[in-house]
Amino acid sequence: MEVLKIKKVRENAKLPTRATSGSAGLDLYACIDEPITLNKGDKAVVPTGIALGLDDPHYAAFIHSRSGLAIKHGLALLNSVGVIDSDYRGEVCVGIVKLTEEPYTIQPFERIAQMVIKPVELPEIVEVEDLDDTERGAGGFGSTGRK
Repeated sequence: MEVLKIKKVRENAKLPTRATSGSAGLDLYACIDEPITLNKGDKAVVPTGIALGLDDPHYAAFIHSRSGLAIKHGLALLNSVGVIDSDYRGEVCVGIVKLTEEPYTIQPFERIAQMVIKPVELPEIVEVEDLDDTERGAGGFGSTGRK
């Protein structure tokens, strides 16, 4: 995919930007009129003011936390990683949760998340009666140990 189409759905929206020439993600900005203060356990859906035009169904946009906000301030995405499908044309919003004690205030047009455009492979789905045996088998969470 060579072109990412972006439409402002709010007049004052800021287009995503790369912080540096080596950045893999595009920073997304809070398109809000007033600051939003979050205390521990609070959740907010923060609009970005933009919609995407991913015209190729072999690509999707993935929304990730900004590491500085996560590590320094305890802000994380509600759904871990947000997925924007190629056929979604609505406003991109970022679900945020506050995990640590100290309150944090999101300012208008603050960088709140990062978006990475990645190719997605959509394999053919085939139902089978049995799956191949593996060393791990059906071992679930923690079944491979700590080391």
